Amino acid sequence: MTVVIYFHSILKQKGFTMSSKQTRRRFFKTSALAAATLSLGTYIESRAEGANDKIVLALVGCGNRGMSTITACCKGNPNVEIKTVCDVNRSKLANAVNSVEKSFGKAPKAAEDMKTIFDDKDVNAVWIATPEHWHTLASIWACQAGKDVYVEKNPSVNIWEGRQLVKAAEKYKRVVQVGFQNRSAPYAFSAKKYIEEGKLGKIVTIKSYCMLGGGKSKLPPDAPIPAWLDWDKWLGPAPMRPFNPAIVSESGRGGWLNFWAYGGGALSDDASHVLDVARMVVGDPPHPKSVYTVGGNYVFGGDRETPEFEEILYDFGNFSWSCSSGYATGYMVKTPGDVRSNKEKFPNWANNATRTEIYGTKGLMYFGRHGGGWQVLGSGGKIIDQDGGTFPDPEHQKDFITSLRTRKKPNGDAEQCHRSACLVHLGHLSYRAGNKQLLFDSEKETFLNSEEANVLARGTYRKGYEVPAEV
Repeated sequence: MTVVIYFHSILKQKGFTMSSKQTRRRFFKTSALAAATLSLGTYIESRAEGANDKIVLALVGCGNRGMSTITACCKGNPNVEIKTVCDVNRSKLANAVNSVEKSFGKAPKAAEDMKTIFDDKDVNAVWIATPEHWHTLASIWACQAGKDVYVEKNPSVNIWEGRQLVKAAEKYKRVVQVGFQNRSAPYAFSAKKYIEEGKLGKIVTIKSYCMLGGGKSKLPPDAPIPAWLDWDKWLGPAPMRPFNPAIVSESGRGGWLNFWAYGGGALSDDASHVLDVARMVVGDPPHPKSVYTVGGNYVFGGDRETPEFEEILYDFGNFSWSCSSGYATGYMVKTPGDVRSNKEKFPNWANNATRTEIYGTKGLMYFGRHGGGWQVLGSGGKIIDQDGGTFPDPEHQKDFITSLRTRKKPNGDAEQCHRSACLVHLGHLSYRAGNKQLLFDSEKETFLNSEEANVLARGTYRKGYEVPAEV
């Protein structure tokens, strides 16, 4: 009976419109179709069994974030395992092998070249947790090799390469889940529903914050390349330059976010999460019409390339959106761990470093990232609605594994996450073009009034590590 219903659905897709009764008569009338019954029955049964098929993962980038998330994913989802870990930092690579063996009782293979993973037919999906300048190229290579991808934020370091990743995911029909994990948070979905139902009224303006602590940045002298690092491969798409200990750390994260070639400071690190989930809850609007940024290293006067502080204003046509981001306000605090793990608790919004305020005509919604939930205030500061929420990594990892098995679009799909990443790029480009308001063509993803910004938005790549123009 199940096969008949399935066959009937296929006929409808092809334009036939016979009733279920007619379908059954014709279906069982001939021996050929009876044979098809067995074949389709086997197909459906195998599809059902496929829901628990083994998923083989490989990790590229063995820092704390990569190791913690892929380990949690394997522990939290059945029949998922790590076959290979890869890093050009040999110390982190050795630690990753030991860590996986300790967690799962079996040592993974170790590789210093990610192409070893792409050539491995056993690997279903690649978990990419490198510095940001490698995210796009590694993801495209994985897609071209027939691998699905989990890639940490920010998925790109410029607008053009982000669009190339979207094209690769579509062309090769790959699942690409970006590590904007708030897109899998239940409280983000409830906030979106609340706004869609008109309970907040018409959106007037949005204010997002990434107000972190920091200090004066000082660049030490360049140094010889350490034995534990393949510096050429670490640089990858970025320009060749002498090794500097402020960029890469043997055991820690390193300071690469302070350099334009590798990342985008506080804005691409923490603020990208804030902007992405806020964009999601207000319905994933298209690109803004313009952007204007004021910022610089005027707080401490350090020598980091990315600014100590930025104030960004986006024009979305029927509402405005601002983002305050930087490393200068140590009295502001991220949502505490006890709040992130308990959906009954809410942050102190007044000094919450990574909050978003969504102002509607009927109320003000405070929204937290990485847990913290949301609360809506009406007249007199009265809380008129709320929903708590916890850190959504487990939900995002589960959504990725489910997408691998069902081929559904993941919550953090490449298209929408690219558009969110562009908010980071737009903010930086306005700053780098001289704190100038930039007018943006959302269809062509180019600027109407700044050739300098268009050049920066395209990016340049070192020979052998080019993001392909034709994916």
